[in-house]
Amino acid sequence: MGKKRKHSEAEAPAVKKEETAPERPKRTLLGWKEDNPQQQQSITGFRNREKVLVTCSRRINYRYRHLMLNLVSVLPHCKKDNKVESKATKGATLNELVELKSCSSCLFFECRKHKDLYLWMSKCPNGPSVKFLVNAVHTMEELKLTGNHLKGSRPLLTFSSNFDKDPHWKLLKEMITQIFGTPKEHRKSKPYHDHVFVFSIVDDHIWFRNYQISCPHTGADKIDRGGLEKMTLIEVGPRFCLNPIKIFGGSFGGPTLYENPFYVSPNQIRSLEKRQKAGKYAKKVKAKTRRKMHEMTNPLEADEFADMWKE
Repeated sequence: MGKKRKHSEAEAPAVKKEETAPERPKRTLLGWKEDNPQQQQSITGFRNREKVLVTCSRRINYRYRHLMLNLVSVLPHCKKDNKVESKATKGATLNELVELKSCSSCLFFECRKHKDLYLWMSKCPNGPSVKFLVNAVHTMEELKLTGNHLKGSRPLLTFSSNFDKDPHWKLLKEMITQIFGTPKEHRKSKPYHDHVFVFSIVDDHIWFRNYQISCPHTGADKIDRGGLEKMTLIEVGPRFCLNPIKIFGGSFGGPTLYENPFYVSPNQIRSLEKRQKAGKYAKKVKAKTRRKMHEMTNPLEADEFADMWKE
């Protein structure tokens, strides 16, 4: 008979390890996202959480309301709210609304006399804030331009060289950059740059234009990286002109940091036009009186044939 094996000498059966495929990383709009905590810690830093509240005053004109809706469609990081009464206490009301909506900036369209449109651009709750007079308003529906860009895409902001001359223009440039620039990786934005916001200073006015970046994408005409010669700009709209009135240190008020010395209010322009029209009427009345005085001082001689046919 053979000898029995001891338990220590018995070979333990080999345990097979389960071979599973590695976990697939998550896919995002920007590519594959790997769950690496060390890499995520190195990437995390400052994140732009800019949100803009867009609202208007009551009794606003339909053209100005359409302009506001055009801006809302172009800015994916904005929030629209109900109309606000345009009173002396509108600053406190708007600051409270901005806080309730978890926003950091505000664009307030204020219409007066159904004719004049003022734009308040404010950083809440500590300021600064700017008051503009809006002129030369042309909405997208009115222009009917051929340009068309993706809704929610991030714009490129371009400024003319005049913004670097004076300190108040530098402040306006920084405020416009923060308010009109769509934050990166915003949930309502798309990671594409297919249109340009152009801000240029002409005659101390800020002119706004929106252009689509158009380039060929089919066949042999596919554009190369850096080939800017084949790119073209097609205007989309809207158009408007901003005339700065005052820059305040606080939100919707506070100490005046800058006041435009060349600003003339629309009421003064209308009063001058009325005076010119009234001057025309006064000239007509004076001409009539002069004519009567001339006829009285220089009477006509009696005609000898005036009574010939009366008999």
